Formats: sequence, C-alpha cells, structure tokens
Amino acid sequence: MFVRGDMKYEALALPDRMNMSDDEMQVAADAFYDKMKRRHSVRDFTDRDVSKAVIEKCIQAAGTAPSGANHQPWHFIAISNPDVKHEIRLAAEEEERQFYAGGGGDEWIKALEPIGTTADKPHLDIAPWLIIVFAQRWGEFDDGTRYKNYYVPESVGIATGVLLTALHHSGLVTLTHTPNPMKFLNEKFDRPQSEKPVMIIAVGHPSDDATVPSVAKIKKPLNEILTLSE
Repeated sequence: MFVRGDMKYEALALPDRMNMSDDEMQVAADAFYDKMKRRHSVRDFTDRDVSKAVIEKCIQAAGTAPSGANHQPWHFIAISNPDVKHEIRLAAEEEERQFYAGGGGDEWIKALEPIGTTADKPHLDIAPWLIIVFAQRWGEFDDGTRYKNYYVPESVGIATGVLLTALHHSGLVTLTHTPNPMKFLNEKFDRPQSEKPVMIIAVGHPSDDATVPSVAKIKKPLNEILTLSE
C-alpha cells in the first residue's frame, strides 16, 4: 500500500462537506438512532441468499473507517461456500465445547445465561455469508520492508462497527462470534502471520421464528453512558 520513498504530507480542501441546519441535524440524528435501536444480534437465520454485491459494498463502507496513521490495519474474508462454512462451524464448536465445559470460568458462563447461548452454532452453517475480520499487526512497504501498524484493536473495532451498521442499514441481521484461538483461519485462507483473526460475523436474513433474548432489549439509559461537561 505504501511506497517507502514517498511519505509526505499534502493538504486537500475538504472534499465532502455537509451543510445542514440545526433542525436538519436533529432530524438526522433522531432518524439514525431510531434505525440503530432496531438492530439486533440474531441467532436464527434463513438460508435466503444475499447478493455478493451487497456484501462487497458493506465491506467497502467498513474500509472508510478512520485508523491509526491511516494504515487501515484490517482485512475481511467473505464466505458463502457451504463446505467452508461447515468446516468453520466444526472448529468453532470444538472451541465452544471446551469453553462451556469450564474453560470460560464460572463467572463468565453465568453471565451468559440470560443470553441463552450454548456450544451449538448452527447459524454458522445456515447464514448465507460469514465474514471473518482480520487485524493486521504490521504491514509491508512496496519493497517488502516491514512497518508497524498503530492502534490496531481500536482501528479494527471502529471498522467492524461501521460494517455492522452498514449491514443493518442494508436490511440484514448479524451475529458476532469470537472463538479463541482462531489461528486455523490463517492456515485455511493463506493469510500472513501479520494478521490475527478476531471475529466471525454471520450475515443474512432472520428466520420466521427468530427470537432475541429479552435482556438484549435492556439498554443503559443515556444518563448512564453520557457525561456532559459544558
């Protein structure tokens, strides 16, 4: 991505400027909140197809996220092949069985009880797409010299949030899955050692009988998540 001999600053006039009145800003903020409060993590998917073009555009949107030194330390792999999805499910469930057998610790497992999760992950088979998020710990200049990436977890977290928002905005539902370790994914997809798989996102449409845990609708009120200093 970077040419080692051409690292210089060049200023551009702000190319995309929005001029909204105060009222228009409030309407836009209210509308966005109304849309996002309808986002749910869903475990019950249908096998209804989702076009590759929609997935590509949502990942392209994720790629617009801010990042440390603009290094964009992320890579996404989108999978629709049923055999590959099943292979991922089997590997993920093996890790989950160890977790629920006590590897996760009593406190963590107890905390998950209201969510209703188990070691069974059929959604990894059923959802039409799985998106794997990789964090790139370092990159390489055009001449192969290694350079450090900065604020990698923060940058990848922001990009993943944009991706989830884009998918929801497109009428889809998602479920994030973070088994650990996931090193087998590097080998499966021939990804470099600089990259660490951090998340699998199941993407698709909810089944007719989809449910969410009631506790998922309990969100902290604004006065618990916001401090205003004026």
